[in-house]
Amino acid sequence: MQAVFDGHNDVLLRLWTHMREGSDPIAEFAEGTAAGHIDGPRARAGGLAGGLCAIYVPSGDLVFADPDFRGHYATPLAAPLERSPSLDIALEMAAIALRLDRAGAWRLCRSTRDIRRAMDSGIFAAVMHIEGCEAIDPDLAALETFHAAGLRSLGPVWSRNNVFGHGVPFAYPMTPDTGPGLTEAGFALVRECNRLGILIDLAHITEKGFWDVAKTTDQPLVASHSNAHALTPVARNLTDRQLDAIRESNGLVGVNYATAMLRADGRSDAATPLEDMIRHIDYLVERIGIDHVALGSDFDGATIPEEIGDAAGNQKLIAALKSVGYGDADLTKLARENWLRILASAWRENVAGAA
Repeated sequence: MQAVFDGHNDVLLRLWTHMREGSDPIAEFAEGTAAGHIDGPRARAGGLAGGLCAIYVPSGDLVFADPDFRGHYATPLAAPLERSPSLDIALEMAAIALRLDRAGAWRLCRSTRDIRRAMDSGIFAAVMHIEGCEAIDPDLAALETFHAAGLRSLGPVWSRNNVFGHGVPFAYPMTPDTGPGLTEAGFALVRECNRLGILIDLAHITEKGFWDVAKTTDQPLVASHSNAHALTPVARNLTDRQLDAIRESNGLVGVNYATAMLRADGRSDAATPLEDMIRHIDYLVERIGIDHVALGSDFDGATIPEEIGDAAGNQKLIAALKSVGYGDADLTKLARENWLRILASAWRENVAGAA
């Protein structure tokens, strides 16, 4: 079985939602559930050894647009969120992550050494990530606090605007060039993430924001859960020019399992064959090289192919890739080693004296 380290999931959102409905998040993850995509038993069954676990404050007003007769759709951006309630929710999700660690249900990792030790021990290696920084103040005091709690990765925006920048809508067909990029506070956020060693994720940002980060950061460029716009022209996918910049920075793209970002018609449909996933992986590998492609499932945050189903089915993708000619060395890179290289770089572990 090929151990997988995954670049994006929303299991904390699911656990937080169910906690508000009376469920125990520790038991739900540790003992297993029929809900969603990830828990401890299903992760072990599918070789999902760890991943970036998102703290995401939901947009209750967001209603996805229905496709027209051509299959086209354009969902307006979700409304901006207020900071105070966003901070409350983010702290509640961070507390779940810390409680899972304390209970031994997973290990909250702050270094690649932590990740490897957890994987070697058969414990899910979780990395705390923030998807959309509505909980962070423009002065960045909260960033220091979240970093101390274990935050090691963040995306400045989700698909809505905030004080740091602008997000892309869920729309097909549409380019990611949909609006402005970073604000002055956003540039400051990037510089502070560089100082602290927090990975910057470009998965939901506008194309202008992508280039703003590219000219400011000292890290490799990373889109944790995005695919190729040339194959599926949704606004969330990456243009060839963006892909080339990721390659030139020695960065990484995590292939998103979301069917709306895989299918040529942009539809959200679980009856999507694994061939569509392989088509995107092949394209990315040919365009930017095997060292710059990994997995970013979006488990618990999207409709994924029914052939995979949930974390327990993760090895079906590995088997499908092997069947079309990917060897063990390449599969090891795709499954985990490319992510671990990127994290070590962003976290400055390759710098003498770095923790």
